[in-house]
Amino acid sequence: MDKKERAMELFNSGCNCCQSTFLALCEEMDLDPKTALKISSGFGGGMQQGEICGAVTGAVMHLGLKNGNSSIDDAEAKEKTGKLVKEFCTEFKNRNDSILCKELLGCDTSTVEGKQYSTDNKLKEKICKNLVKDAVDIACNY
Repeated sequence: MDKKERAMELFNSGCNCCQSTFLALCEEMDLDPKTALKISSGFGGGMQQGEICGAVTGAVMHLGLKNGNSSIDDAEAKEKTGKLVKEFCTEFKNRNDSILCKELLGCDTSTVEGKQYSTDNKLKEKICKNLVKDAVDIACNY
């Protein structure tokens, strides 16, 4: 099973967008899955505020885990990670026009009305799944 398929399996089993992306990308790394679930749990739905898409956040967390600095003074790793994050976000925007949850969904799921609109229109199924797939696909290129 490839990482996109794994992300869909996680998403369909109840993981949020960030968890699905982060876990699928990090499974080959030495990170306990329970810890990964906990770390990424608050980032779904644009941090429950409709801000940065959770799938984007999960991918960025993976880029940091894979390439980030493990010491405070590792400027090279910080620079490399920053560059990768910018490239990732640019590609995600090219594919989806935004990295903001409320813009991607066309509603603000942090409100009662937005959450209801999302549910009524099955936006998780119609939009979020594809965003998770895109985030995993793009991150795999790095």
